[in-house]
Amino acid sequence: MQTRTLGKNGLKVSSLGFGCMGLNFAYGAAMEKRDAIALLRQAVEAGVTLFDTAEAYGPFTNEELVGEALAPFRDQVVIATKFGFKNGDAKIGMDSRPQRIREVADAALKRLKTDRIDLFYQHRVDANVPMEDVAGTVKELVAEGKVKHFGLSEASAGSIRRAHAVHPVAALQSEYSLWWREPETDVLPVCEELGIGFVPFSPLGRGFLTGKIDANTTFAKDDFRNIVPRFSQEARLANQALVDLLGKIAAGKQATSAQIALAWLLAKKPWIVPIPGTTKLHRLKENIGATAIILSTDDLRQIDAALAQIQVQGDRYPPQLAARVGR
Repeated sequence: MQTRTLGKNGLKVSSLGFGCMGLNFAYGAAMEKRDAIALLRQAVEAGVTLFDTAEAYGPFTNEELVGEALAPFRDQVVIATKFGFKNGDAKIGMDSRPQRIREVADAALKRLKTDRIDLFYQHRVDANVPMEDVAGTVKELVAEGKVKHFGLSEASAGSIRRAHAVHPVAALQSEYSLWWREPETDVLPVCEELGIGFVPFSPLGRGFLTGKIDANTTFAKDDFRNIVPRFSQEARLANQALVDLLGKIAAGKQATSAQIALAWLLAKKPWIVPIPGTTKLHRLKENIGATAIILSTDDLRQIDAALAQIQVQGDRYPPQLAARVGR
């Protein structure tokens, strides 16, 4: 596994990370704890060093799981977690008050069984707390040794600039994939200008780009995708054209659709580090295989030309969640 650097302060991570949320949150039934721990440790053994969690995943239980799984490898890995929701519950709303940020940091350190948070993200921009106060608080936590690097998630270009002016932002985490390319307009150019790494979550379109989901797929009652407009039956039927295209490209490269979707992101910029999640060992191995696929400039040009002919249907969030992003 090759490494990439996020930000200007030397945060080196594997070129592909692991999004831990789905191990026990948001996508139906949680994995058995024993199996989840085993999977995370297999990821480490396969060369993955960046693991992404948050207090809101559970809440709290995902951090505990990640902390236990990675404790034997603590000095070999980079653990990212997040603050920004009231009582750690995304359903309640935002809370990035300085006092709350400090409380989250201290609690996360205990749950993660560690003495430092490698990458501490603001989960969503809080309109009620000036970005300067947020960045200033994280700067103090860095000075105290509790946090190593500062990150933002789903922030606008303006918020990124304001935060970075107070304390260097190492990484911006947002959704980015073949079927959600909005970051290319404003956010990626700002990251490149300021030397900020970019960490795409849902790089496989919440599973849709793998080709394993179609209009007839049903999800568990507690699966987040049930409330996502892009996953309505009508939208999935309309978006099948994108999956079909991806499948054709993959066949030509003797790869899977998922691998091409990840390779496309890796080829975009050397400071982009996708964090696909999975609950299956064979999918983990498949994802890691994407790092060996090289897409040429001509490959990328052909993919972009083909994608331009497809209009993806459906919003990526329901209205109440869409209002939280891009601030």
